Amino acid sequence: MDADGLDEAQRAILAFESRPWRDPARKADAIRQELGLSAARYYRLLGTLVDSPAALRFDPMLIARLQRQRDARAQSRARRTIPTARPLA
Repeated sequence: MDADGLDEAQRAILAFESRPWRDPARKADAIRQELGLSAARYYRLLGTLVDSPAALRFDPMLIARLQRQRDARAQSRARRTIPTARPLA
């Protein structure tokens, strides 16, 4: 860990996430090639960083954007309704 409370791998994840990506498939390939992580592991680590005070101090605009995106996805999931089937009889 460095003075900012993040290790080199955490800083690399935040720097990687701050880059613009148009194609999710290319991003997944780049995650594997550049960071040596599976996409699932990358997103688990990123999810932990989104709630980290050290990450917020390191890049407040990125973390605020990621928190807004996470909250919007959660609200979207909460608004979905489960279709109910009508009785057969």
